[in-house]
Amino acid sequence: MIGKIVRMGFVAAAVLAGAAAVKAEVVGKVGVDWIGNDIIVEAVADPKVKGVTCHITYFDRSVIDRLKKGNWFEDPSNNSIACRQTGPVEVGDIDLSKDGEEVFREGMSLIWKKLVVNRIYDRTNDTLIYLAHTRELTDGSAKMAISTVPLYGQQVNWVKGKP
Repeated sequence: MIGKIVRMGFVAAAVLAGAAAVKAEVVGKVGVDWIGNDIIVEAVADPKVKGVTCHITYFDRSVIDRLKKGNWFEDPSNNSIACRQTGPVEVGDIDLSKDGEEVFREGMSLIWKKLVVNRIYDRTNDTLIYLAHTRELTDGSAKMAISTVPLYGQQVNWVKGKP
């Protein structure tokens, strides 16, 4: 509950700051123990690639767990991602550099930690790569997950022409 409130605050702050907020829809919530910790499953549509949806999971700590372990304002960095074609694919004006671009960002703490999804286009293999990771103020985070959506052999409409 607290984690969701924190994340909603970050989305609101991003909207107020003029950032393009991508809407995530909670499609599942699995209770993992008796104290109220949950695994949340959200669906996120890529705003620049129509027909691709990513499902992201993350851990939402309960109030009891927060009281018991301290660290009131932060959820763990554990996350997972799976992206698939969910309709006809239309690729808009995407960043084709090796850095790719941020598709989605959601707060995981009151201030600094964010769950981020970046999209990278692999030209050689004609594949979209989605990387989920956590940004932290100190030491970053080594926890990450990756998912790919192959475009090879698919009917794909490139708005600006295929690179």
